[in-house]
This record gives sequence, C-alpha cells and structure tokens, in this order.
Amino acid sequence: MKSYTAFSLLCLFFLIQACPLAPSNQTVDSSSAEVNYRKYCADCHGKYLEEFVDRTWLYGNSQEAVFSSIKYGNDEDGMPAYDTTFTDEEIYELTDFILNDAARIAQNKPENATLSDLIQSEDLAFRLDTLVRGLDIPWGLELLPNGDVLITERSGKLLLWTANKGKGQTVDDLQEISGLPAIKARGQGGLLDIKLHPNYAENAWLYLSFSKPSSTNSRALTTAVIRAKLDNYQLVNLTEIFVAEPYVTSSHHFGSRLEFDEQGYLYVSVGDRGRRDDYPQTLDNQCGKIHRIKDDGTIPSDNPFVNHPTASPSIWSYGHRNPQGLARHPQTGDIWEHEHGPRGGDEINRIEKALNYGWPIISYGINYSGTRFTKITEKEGMEQPILHWTPSIAPCGMDFVNHEKYGAWNGDILSGSLKFEYVNRSVMDGNKVIREEKILEGIGRVRVIKMGTDRYIYIGVEAPGAIYKLLPDT
Repeated sequence: MKSYTAFSLLCLFFLIQACPLAPSNQTVDSSSAEVNYRKYCADCHGKYLEEFVDRTWLYGNSQEAVFSSIKYGNDEDGMPAYDTTFTDEEIYELTDFILNDAARIAQNKPENATLSDLIQSEDLAFRLDTLVRGLDIPWGLELLPNGDVLITERSGKLLLWTANKGKGQTVDDLQEISGLPAIKARGQGGLLDIKLHPNYAENAWLYLSFSKPSSTNSRALTTAVIRAKLDNYQLVNLTEIFVAEPYVTSSHHFGSRLEFDEQGYLYVSVGDRGRRDDYPQTLDNQCGKIHRIKDDGTIPSDNPFVNHPTASPSIWSYGHRNPQGLARHPQTGDIWEHEHGPRGGDEINRIEKALNYGWPIISYGINYSGTRFTKITEKEGMEQPILHWTPSIAPCGMDFVNHEKYGAWNGDILSGSLKFEYVNRSVMDGNKVIREEKILEGIGRVRVIKMGTDRYIYIGVEAPGAIYKLLPDT
C-alpha cells in the first residue's frame, strides 16, 4: 500500500511559484544535508527517510517543487518555512539529499536482527510474534473478546485480523469493515484511534476517532468520535458523539486518542490544529484540550467548566499541543497522556481536572526552524510535565504495562518513538519516572502500543507497517 508524504502534498501549492534552479555544476554536500535533515526534518519525516521511499508524489518530485516546499513552507499542512534557517545552497543540498539518497539511507538503517529471535532488555528477555505485515500506517488497535484484533489504518480503513488464521498474515488476509463515516485522510488526519467500551462484552459498543470533513468547506477538518457496533463485518447503530469545534483548514495536530476511566467516562485528546496562539489557552473552543464525556457523548455534570459562561463543557484540561498518547494508570486509575512538543519539549503528563498544561506559554521546545516562541519553561498556574524529552522523540502511542508476566516492567510506561524508531520504557516509582530504557531500536516508526485484554503487549509500526505481539521469555 502506498501513501503520500507531507512534501508531496505541498508540491502542487508551490509548483507554480518561480524558483531558480540549482546551478548544474553545483557540488552537493550530502554529509551536511544529512546533518540538517536529522536536526530539522526527522521529527516529522523519520530518521531514516522512510517517508520518501516507494511513495507516490501526487504532484511531482521535481527539484523546484521540493526546494519551494522547504524554503517557503505551508501553515495549513504544518510545514515550517526554512528560508531564514538555511541558505538557498543548503536548501538545494537538502532537496537533493531527499530525492537521491532516501532509498540508500532507508536500506542501511539498523535492524533488530530477526525479530523472532530472543531479545534481551535490561530487565526482561522477550520475543516478538509478527501478527500481520503489509500495513501502511496502523494508528490504533483493539483486541476483541474472541482474540481477533481490530486495526485502524490512517488512510481510512478499519481492518479485522482473525485469530483463527494465525500469526504471519499479510494485509490481504485481513477483512475490511464497512460502514465507516465520511473520513478525510489528509496530512496527519484520517482514521485514528479505536477503543472498546469497558463493558463491551455486554453492550458491544466500540468507539472510533477520525478527521471529519466540514459539510460547508471542503478544506476544513476537525477531530470527531463515533460509537457503533460490529455486525458481520459492518458497523451498525453508528452515532456521532463528539465533534471538536472549530473546523480548521490545517491538516495536522488532530490528537487523537481515546481512553475510559474507572467510572466509565470517555476521555478524548484533541490537538491544537497548528493554531498554537489561538486555541490551547482559551476555553471557547475544543482544540488543544483533553475532553471528558459520557459513553453516549453527553456531558458529565461535574466537568470543571460546565457552568462557565463561554467554555466548552466537555473540557477536562487544556494547554495541550498534540496529544497522541492516552492511558489509564492500572493502580490509581488516573489518566496520563503524552504529547508532541515542537523541536524539543515532548511531554508526559498526569491529567487532572481543570488544570492548564501550559502550551504554548511555557515549553521546553523551540520552533522547528531553530527560533524561540517562548522564553519560559515555568509559570504559576501551569503544570510541569512528569517528564520531557529534549531532543524530541516524537511520541505516539502509550500504555502502562499491567501484568506480572513482564516482571520488572510491570507498572512502567511504554511509549512509541516516531523519530528514532524505538519503544521507550519509562521506569516508574509512584508518579515519578526514575530512569528510561530504549527497546527495539530500529523497529520502525512506532505508532501504537496497547496492553491487550489478554494482558500481552501489542505494538503497531509504520515503515514497514506491521503489528507485533511482545512475548516475555518464560
């Protein structure tokens, strides 16, 4: 399956602009370009340039188009402008590096030997079973009571892996589920997370988040949530229970993760949609927030801003950038999240009622171009993260390890790294992270981590798209 890079989406916009060609006798300094790529581009496009290998470039991959994309950027697609960061010569070097060296870099990336071999971490020996290969960007997964696995593809497909076919399946072996709502897969948007109701065995409700297109503006999107039931490979009884306002024409920072607390309330993370100065610090919108709703979409009466004259009543916390991890602590029941910073300042937070998590007033990060948007990292009335990653690891997908079979890992947080392509283990002592460990380096861009109802850990990666089951060696 093929997908489209952020650069390819920008090419049409800039192709019509005048752009001087690089001199034909110009010597390209690939080593300098590679350093700049790692420093400025890898957060979004992958450490090993997988985003640019075997992909379809919708509007061409000419030197002029890519040069313009890098130099001028595009706010709607989350592409920053680097015209003040690089000289034209450096942009040409970076352009040629992306166009000419992507396949070589991707082929030479480190691997975990054979993933089925025994792998030794600091505190656990384990193996990986490969459930399915050939996926594109698996964004979320959930285990059904019979052992089958539902997988969301960001491109807009809901797929079913059936246990009776065994491990080692390809995407062609999966059953596609019909009946999805209208989904716009653009940029970071598409079909996103999936969550089963805590009482799924009794009520059969499942929940999906996705980027929803506006009915009045074909470019405008938002984060929405539906609930539905699965009946013979089709979604039925579908109801839309949450729609974040406002719709925005940008194609990034949707969030979006789903998690239930011990009382059965559903938490929904929504990113700032690339409008950091407009939405996260004000309560009259639903962007840059964690929301708390009942399982049917209605608002709990004890939400913190229910009686606020202008606030959205679904808001539970605010001041968030792009939360792509959400998990319930197995002992305390608290909701935790992690979110992307810009260049630096990725965060793990324990989410509490009515609190302000600071974005973008305080941050440990800087702009992708290297400039600063804030001078402070602390401010009264704004929460400090439990942990921040600088440089960014680009975290996506998280869960708590919650079974004794994983030994010393039990109670720790596992987070995926898109940028560096590993699983990060945050070793916990109460609510503190006391140390970290990198696991499965080179596995691919980790998109989802899930503690299954069978109490095994599942990991979904892109580039290449696959789902793995992590089996402790006993």
